[in-house]
Amino acid sequence: MWLLAVLLPLIRLYLCGLKVLVYQLFHRSFPLPVLPKLNGRVAIVTGGTRGMGFETARHLSSLGMHVIIAGNQREEGSVAVRKINEVANEGKAEFVFLDLTSLKSVHTFVQMFRDRGLPLHVLINNAGTMLVPERTTEDGFEFHFCLNYLGHFLLTNLLLDLLKKSGQPGRCSRIINMSSATHYAGVLDLEDLNMRICYSSHAAYSQSKLALVLFTYFLQEQLAASGSPVTVNAVDPGMVDTALYDNLWTLAKMLKQPVAKVLFRSPAEGASILIYAAAATELEGVGGCYLYNGLKTQSSDLSYDAELQAKLWKKSCELVGLQKT
Repeated sequence: MWLLAVLLPLIRLYLCGLKVLVYQLFHRSFPLPVLPKLNGRVAIVTGGTRGMGFETARHLSSLGMHVIIAGNQREEGSVAVRKINEVANEGKAEFVFLDLTSLKSVHTFVQMFRDRGLPLHVLINNAGTMLVPERTTEDGFEFHFCLNYLGHFLLTNLLLDLLKKSGQPGRCSRIINMSSATHYAGVLDLEDLNMRICYSSHAAYSQSKLALVLFTYFLQEQLAASGSPVTVNAVDPGMVDTALYDNLWTLAKMLKQPVAKVLFRSPAEGASILIYAAAATELEGVGGCYLYNGLKTQSSDLSYDAELQAKLWKKSCELVGLQKT
C-alpha cells in the first residue's frame, strides 16, 4: 500500500510531463505581442533572481515598471538587479529579502513594503521548488506546500488592500500565480496537507500547484463579487530549462539533459506567459483564467470544485492566522 501511494504520484507527474513534451514538440513557444509601456507602475516578482522570475522582472522593467525582486538569496539578488539596471531606461529593479517558507518573513516583507508608501499594480507569485526531499518549514508546514502555495497565499492576502487601492476601473491591478501542468495530477487531502501519513515529493509538488489554481479561482470570485479593480489568473509556462529540475533523481537528471536541449523552453520563453498575464492589454479586467502558451485553457476538473476552493481558503486562513472571509 505504501509503495503504491508513492509510485502513483510519481507516474502521474511524469505522464503530465510527457504530455507537455509532446505538445512542445509540435508547438512553438508563445510569442509575446507588443505590450504597452507601464511607466510609474510597481510590480513585485517573487523568485525573481534567476530563471523565469528574472526574465519576467527584466522585461517588466524594460516596459518602465519599478520591479521589486523578492527572494531569499541576497547575493543572487544583487547580481540580478545590477544586470537589469545596467540596461533599464525608464524602469528599474531592486531586491528585497523574502523567505516564503517563513510566515514571519512574509509579514516583515509586507510591512517594509507598506512603510515605503508605494502603490502595487502587479503581484507575480512565481517562486517555487520541486521534488525536495521530505522536510518541514520553521512553522511546521510541508516544504513544497509552504513555499509554492501557502507563503504566496499569505503574501497576497496581506497585500490585497494595497492592490485594490492601486487599481482602478479600466486599469486593474493584477495577480499572477505560477502553476504547472502537474496540477492535473494533484489531489488535496485537507486533513493531511503536510502528508504525514505517506510522504511523496511528487505528490507534494502536484498538490501545491493544484492549490494555487484553486486559490486563483476562489479569490477571483471574491474580487468580482465585491467589484474590486483587481484580477487574478494562473499561468502554466510548460516545461522550462531552469534550476527547478535540480532535485530530479540522478537517472532522470541524466535523461533530462539531452531532452531539455531539444524540447524544453528557455527561461525567456517560459516567462512570456507571466509577462503577458501581467501586461497584455487584451487581458485588462480578465480574471479567473488558466493561461497556457498564450491561450485560456481548461485546468483540471478538480480545480473547478467550488466547495473544495472554499474549504482550502478557510483552511489556509487558519494555517497562516488570517481572519476568515
